[in-house]
Amino acid sequence: MRESVIEKALVKEAKSRGGMAVKFVSPGFDGVPDRLVLLPGGKCAFVELKTPGKKLRPLQEKRKHQLETLGFSVYVIDGLEQIGGVLHGIQTT
Repeated sequence: MRESVIEKALVKEAKSRGGMAVKFVSPGFDGVPDRLVLLPGGKCAFVELKTPGKKLRPLQEKRKHQLETLGFSVYVIDGLEQIGGVLHGIQTT
């Protein structure tokens, strides 16, 4: 399964819950997560999408740790079956 398929499903499911999963690009600051998920009630988290079985690159691990140290939630999704649980986790934190 391609990463783009998982990404499209995340965007669709976030929208169905009244939110957005916006593409996150930060020029000059490589390794940031792919999407910023914004849900009703001011809930937000970063999401990195991966092809099934793929791991984060070292720079992505570093950025994930930096964001989590600042108090942000960062999720990694590598399968369609994870989307609902991740969005539920964002909504309930």
